[in-house]
Amino acid sequence: MLEQLTEHLSQFMLQERYNQMIKVLSGRTEYVVPVLENIYQPQNANAVIRTAECLGFQRLCVIENTHKFQVHRDICMGSTKWLDIEKFSEKPFNTTDCIEKLKKQGYRIVATTPHEKGQMLDDFDISKGKCAILFGTEKFGLTDEAIAMSDEFLTIPMYGFTESFNISVSCALVLYKLREKLMQSDVDFHIEDQRFYEILLDWQKKSIRECNKIIDRYYHDRN
Repeated sequence: MLEQLTEHLSQFMLQERYNQMIKVLSGRTEYVVPVLENIYQPQNANAVIRTAECLGFQRLCVIENTHKFQVHRDICMGSTKWLDIEKFSEKPFNTTDCIEKLKKQGYRIVATTPHEKGQMLDDFDISKGKCAILFGTEKFGLTDEAIAMSDEFLTIPMYGFTESFNISVSCALVLYKLREKLMQSDVDFHIEDQRFYEILLDWQKKSIRECNKIIDRYYHDRN
């Protein structure tokens, strides 16, 4: 049903734009989900979101404990429009809720940290199953709860005196490498059909003027 609807809506937008949506979405993945825990510098959080979108990661989780995520248009360059950003902010402490939900969805929880003994980024096995990659703040890193609930630990190689990269740089390095690993693997990381058309429909709604009216008319005519 959604496939027919999105095909119908395609006539209300430039064919080139529709073809671009199909091409981009065909490369999207939810096999890897970046998770930002309580990032308090908005420029860094927005830079991560922009990087995730550029690399084809469709879903991103934001844990808001004491700091709220705010969109900075000049940094994210409209990338939030094309991603599914799930915020966890209903409680004073939301890390547990986020991780428990991801675990129930079959994600292995991977904490990025220089302090725990874990695998180096180059050695990370992407084929073991879909994963949620946790990133903490530059000053404090991930919380103790996030570390305790993690299944694996991931470390970025360091060759200098400084203990860690800027958070936006860390995310860029990790996400780029994981995307590269996915492309070189036999893992079927692509979006499943039903989800594919759900996302496509959402993008069309954001791109077509009075799209909901067109959809209502489409279903009215079919009945």
